[in-house]
Amino acid sequence: MQAEAPAIVPSDVADLVRRAAALIFDVDGTLAETEELHRQAFNHAFVRHGLDWQWDRAVYKDLLRVTGGKERIRAHHERLRITAPLPDEDIAALHRIKTAHYAELVETGCCPLRPGVTDLLTAAKTRGQRLAIATTTSHGNIDALLSRALGKRWAADFDAIVAGDDVPHKKPAPDVYIEILARLKLNPSVCLAIEDSANGLVAASRANIPVIITRSMFFRDDNFSEARVVLDDLSGLV
Repeated sequence: MQAEAPAIVPSDVADLVRRAAALIFDVDGTLAETEELHRQAFNHAFVRHGLDWQWDRAVYKDLLRVTGGKERIRAHHERLRITAPLPDEDIAALHRIKTAHYAELVETGCCPLRPGVTDLLTAAKTRGQRLAIATTTSHGNIDALLSRALGKRWAADFDAIVAGDDVPHKKPAPDVYIEILARLKLNPSVCLAIEDSANGLVAASRANIPVIITRSMFFRDDNFSEARVVLDDLSGLV
């Protein structure tokens, strides 16, 4: 059995959120349950590229421990141990196909923001809190999701957006969070990270930022004992 964070009553959680100078959001699994669409998009890319790979949910859940789409492709190929490593250009081509198909899937409207997310973003802006995104995914994936959910001008509401390719090391390294803090010019203790995975929790914690976890489909059984609180979703935090 995984250790759990100490129980905090909802009023205390809401107060923790309201007191933060900045709310820093992960994207995949946190803002929306996107990982299943990513899995489908990877499989589409493999077919288009003439590969006989097929990532079912169990395989993909295991590969999610590897952060970054290109890194995930490389890790899977290395585990097969059947041919020489894929060249970087082949991995990049696969990832471009995958990213384009992911955007097409998102555009159908099949992946809304998770419960409570829109209300929390609106309330935070009304209170004058700063908003930021710290994610391993790409800028293209962020834009595909949030343009559909929040409108084409969504980025104007965020004071800083740092994606995986903007920093040397992806989560669980703290690089994205350290870069966010530098851009916001804030002390980590006055910020609050909102994550859904152990990798995200570790990354924010290494940057000394307190963390709220919102459980997601693929990571709900991770060890979240270092989080300030673990929630099923972000409803009722306004």
